Amino acid sequence: MTRLFDILLSLLGIVFLSPVWVAIIIGITLDSNGPILFRQRRVGKDGVLFKMYKFRTMRVNAERNGYLTVGNEDVRITAFGAFLRRYKLDELPQLLNVLKNDMSIVGPRPEVKKYVDLYNHEERAVLTVLPGITDFASVAFRNENDLLAKQKDPENYYIQYIMPEKIRLNQTFISDPTPTNYFRVIFLTLRKVFEPAAKS
Repeated sequence: MTRLFDILLSLLGIVFLSPVWVAIIIGITLDSNGPILFRQRRVGKDGVLFKMYKFRTMRVNAERNGYLTVGNEDVRITAFGAFLRRYKLDELPQLLNVLKNDMSIVGPRPEVKKYVDLYNHEERAVLTVLPGITDFASVAFRNENDLLAKQKDPENYYIQYIMPEKIRLNQTFISDPTPTNYFRVIFLTLRKVFEPAAKS
């Protein structure tokens, strides 16, 4: 049933948001030089690597300076990219990953291999399901970049504190992958995304 929801919602999202996709493509093209899509190898179900898609929000070759994004003032982020990140619009191409069955709408966010290699045996349980575009951890750590920006050693803080807590929260859905929890995560994600706009 989850796969049925994934296919239906992905197709609806791609079709009905196609004008938004076009506007984003134009915005990225005008804002900076480089490809429209950013492709990065992430670890999926059963440890299989796949290419995850995003709209590019950073300057070309920004990964050379690390995987983590530290705050919205990270100099690697383009002006238009900051807008896309604020409203999670850079994640839209992952609907294509969902159609390819690399990902689900709801599930643990896929990590790069560098961090997955640090998982202990229990934490690797998140690799038994398809990774997702959003989950309870994504909602809880909506301000992850800001948290990292306040740390003297952002990567160590991510590995020691944020990553284990996100994995713990992932278990909430993994242990109870019901349609109710599926749509609850989607609702909470949308509410969190538009929360800043509602307060402004």
